Amino acid sequence: MSYETALAQMYALGHELAQTPSHKFDLAHIRVLLAALGHPENRFPTVLIAGTNGKGSTAATLASILQASGLKTGLYTSPHLVRINERIRLDGKAIDDDDFALLHDVVDRTAERLAGEGDLPWHPSFFEMLTAMGLEYFARCRPDMVVLEVGMGGRLDATNVVEPRLSIITDIALDHQKYLGETVAEIAREKAGIIRPGGVVVTLPQLPEANDVIGNTILDVGARAVNAVPYVPPLSPGSGEYLSGQWPESGRRGQRYPLEVRGETILVESPLVGRHQLRNVALAIAAAEELHNQGMVQITPETIARGIRETQWPGRFQVVPPSGGNP
Repeated sequence: MSYETALAQMYALGHELAQTPSHKFDLAHIRVLLAALGHPENRFPTVLIAGTNGKGSTAATLASILQASGLKTGLYTSPHLVRINERIRLDGKAIDDDDFALLHDVVDRTAERLAGEGDLPWHPSFFEMLTAMGLEYFARCRPDMVVLEVGMGGRLDATNVVEPRLSIITDIALDHQKYLGETVAEIAREKAGIIRPGGVVVTLPQLPEANDVIGNTILDVGARAVNAVPYVPPLSPGSGEYLSGQWPESGRRGQRYPLEVRGETILVESPLVGRHQLRNVALAIAAAEELHNQGMVQITPETIARGIRETQWPGRFQVVPPSGGNP
């Protein structure tokens, strides 16, 4: 199968949000598909990230930190900016066309067989197909860690078939209300569905309605919470402003500020523009530190700083210089 044919067949499935909620929200179907593929989702460790705002930036930053620490790192995100291949990355490089076409053929043939035999009621959706392809790709490449961004919601999202070493929940607000609920609390319940019994979740204080849901979920399932607040630059008491010296520069080139990590002061230089990105960077640092503390990976303050500095996540308030000049 050619790459062009694979693309055409993928897009012929339509956008997942155009399908009925019953088609989108059922983990049983992708589990059947993954079982037929030999359970690729179980063959590498993962971090799973849900939220309304910032989950892609957090995923990209954490993946860059892991890569800077010498780990072979997978990254699965959505949507893409230019090419669908961008969604499946290994060490920062998008899956190539030949591998994409091969994996589409493998997954599509498996899905067609399962549907024909009655094991699946219909062909998997665009997102289910792409998620299965990404998981199969990573299983074949044997990465040290894969960072997965939830597509929509969390509890019944196709990515939630993995058993993550830790979960991350970014800022929650109203989004996809047709599918996730009409209130922040209802939406937070869907996002909190990525928290595992006895697992670890990294998060930050946010809207009270979301805090209540996340906190109660953690208690209900016996999970452990990791607060990323220590990695957010401190505010001056009562001022709402960041401390002098903690924020030497913030502008169209990103953020630059000193931060203490493991008793050592590093210089955080994030290329991501917007002060909201400080929360996303803090979540990525806290997750990296948790993975280090679990003994899964060896991460140093220096590799955290380098990973943040080398993060690539284009198209998010990105400043593009005029042709032949500087911004």
